[in-house]
Amino acid sequence: MNAEFPAARPRRLRRTASMRRLVAGTRLHPADLILPVFVKEGVADPQPVASMPGVVQHTRDSLRKAVHEAAEAGVGGVILFGIPLHKDARGSAADDPQGVVQLALADLASEIGDALVLMTDTCLDEYTDHGHCGLLTDSGEVDNDATLERYASAAVAQARAGSRVIAPSGMMDGQVGAIRRALDAEGFADVPILAYSAKYASAFYGPFRDAAECAPQFGDRSAYQQDPAGPVGEALREVRLDLAEGADAVMVKPALPYLDILRQVRDTVEVPVAAYQVSGEYAMIEAAAANGWIDRERTIMESLVAIRRAGADMILTYWATEVARRLRA
Repeated sequence: MNAEFPAARPRRLRRTASMRRLVAGTRLHPADLILPVFVKEGVADPQPVASMPGVVQHTRDSLRKAVHEAAEAGVGGVILFGIPLHKDARGSAADDPQGVVQLALADLASEIGDALVLMTDTCLDEYTDHGHCGLLTDSGEVDNDATLERYASAAVAQARAGSRVIAPSGMMDGQVGAIRRALDAEGFADVPILAYSAKYASAFYGPFRDAAECAPQFGDRSAYQQDPAGPVGEALREVRLDLAEGADAVMVKPALPYLDILRQVRDTVEVPVAAYQVSGEYAMIEAAAANGWIDRERTIMESLVAIRRAGADMILTYWATEVARRLRA
């Protein structure tokens, strides 16, 4: 391009809202959005999450209402996290047919049909009394290989209850392969796996641990989640391993602090890529908006556009229903 000012005036394509909409290079659609939801056993009413204004721990009935609202708004999917009444060292509720997630899935699968995609987080941290994502050795380390059997069992239980996508998030080596083999062996070869492939040991998860009641009772998760300052290329290695084990789609978590990783993943793989706009990202915007420091709606939309522009095909966000309604207005 040889033209220079005054012949070249990029502002010509920015002058009006209709012009900006016409030439937009990044677009959001309600079906791109996935709503994370929490369902808690043993509560009579939805329980607000103090650190995440607008987010609740649902009862089974209030969850049904929330998922119906998401479907009506055009949201692409929901992903379920469960908080059982009783926790133990092995996370027994994770694969219990009468566990809260399995019962909630049965409720939803019979009512929602194909209006949106029912997904389940497959991990143990919500179900263990120690708050870690796997079984522990006598010395308190997370036992990678023993944990794989629990993930496989939980995934089968979720698929049997009606989950349409299994999303393993524990960052155990070999988790995707173990789950794929178990699903196939139990007649669920058609159920896809969305792998949390690049999941970082992030400080942005704090409010989620309030919502899911899964804060580690000792130590942290740095021994199995990725180091934010880890080796260049580590995320891509994790992605490649998950794909080799049978993952159908991959995820980067968190989203905004890792847009560079998201872009690298999108440029490398030929499968759908998801990004999780995590609880800390949500809470910071809500808190700043509540103090009048930022324009809430504009900031929400700008953050989601940034994630989409970086390469996400799907975005997990607690604003999914709200934003979907806005996009359809």
